[in-house]
Amino acid sequence: MLANKKGSLIGAVLAVSIGILVIHVNFVIFQGLYDAIIRDLSDYRFGDVRITDEESFITKSDIFLVNWFERIPYVEAASPRMQSSASINSTKWGVRVEEFRVPVVGVDPFRDPRVSTVYQTVIDGQYVFSRNSVVLGSSVARDLGDLQVGDVIKIKITDRFGVDRVRQFLVSGIVRSPGGQGLDTSIIIHIDTLRDMMERQGETGEILVKLNDRKKADEVKNYFLTTFPNDDFIAETIEESAEQALSGFRSGIAMINMIGYFGMMSSAFAVVTIQMMLVSSKTREVGIMRAIGAKRKDILIIFIVQGMIIGAMGASVGTAMGLGYTFYAKESKMSFQGSIPLEVSYDWPKIIQTALMAFGLAVMASVYPSFKATKLQPVEAMRYV
Repeated sequence: MLANKKGSLIGAVLAVSIGILVIHVNFVIFQGLYDAIIRDLSDYRFGDVRITDEESFITKSDIFLVNWFERIPYVEAASPRMQSSASINSTKWGVRVEEFRVPVVGVDPFRDPRVSTVYQTVIDGQYVFSRNSVVLGSSVARDLGDLQVGDVIKIKITDRFGVDRVRQFLVSGIVRSPGGQGLDTSIIIHIDTLRDMMERQGETGEILVKLNDRKKADEVKNYFLTTFPNDDFIAETIEESAEQALSGFRSGIAMINMIGYFGMMSSAFAVVTIQMMLVSSKTREVGIMRAIGAKRKDILIIFIVQGMIIGAMGASVGTAMGLGYTFYAKESKMSFQGSIPLEVSYDWPKIIQTALMAFGLAVMASVYPSFKATKLQPVEAMRYV
């Protein structure tokens, strides 16, 4: 019946296909952005597992903890970090500029590049290389009068006893990361220098752990907490560490996905309309079939099969277009106007679920037009012969 109604067939198939494509595009963009934020927060700030202490600072030897983690097969590397805030001033072209409460990150320049990719975001100069060097986030460098590599700044940090400690540093590099998830608003110095200025020798703010398989994060976290039950350690996966930053974004993704599914339901209404048109245009054929003995269920099956054909073709075409878009986004490392590159992946269960849902909606959308076709009486239908 559908063979001589190619326009209607193409329209119905496209309606289903576009509904699937919309869901794929939404997933690639918004889920890809969410995964990219997790990737960058893990690579720049938290690691795959982050160890802190309930008392704010870890007093156990950082070398001991790093060596303990690196004996685990799933662990690629571990490194200590310490954080504080500082007042910074600089003088350039005779103008003195001062910034307050700037985040300071103390890193081990030898171990940190193994767990973090911050060093890869250096756009000028080099990463921290000595105890008297400092790397500026691009936002900090701009706010301090467009500082460049080779400029000198003074950093004031209040130590644990309330005493202000001031030191002079040489700017060795500037960092800037796409999307601003890195340390663009911070300054980076040698962790031993920060310990000295804070009077926290031998202490550590956190241990970042990099895994060769992020799926093992919970296992490594639980193993660590079981091994040190009498310490006040806090172990968190990246999702737990960045929960505050990610919770609102997850709500946004859920809303966007809901909009996509509403779009698919709209395509089902399009299928209903097209099937109704087909029923109206096939009144003569239905009358002839009923006159020669066809039963209502035979007519019902014919139009349901049409819906199945539309659903199968639409699901196939839509899934193919969606996979093509996903492949393009993944291979091109899609980003928008230089923002954070998307972390694109193939979620096969979701892909199959979407295709099956589209097929099911197309079949269900054929039920009412099919039922209406069975109500046609042979005598009435034959009036159109």
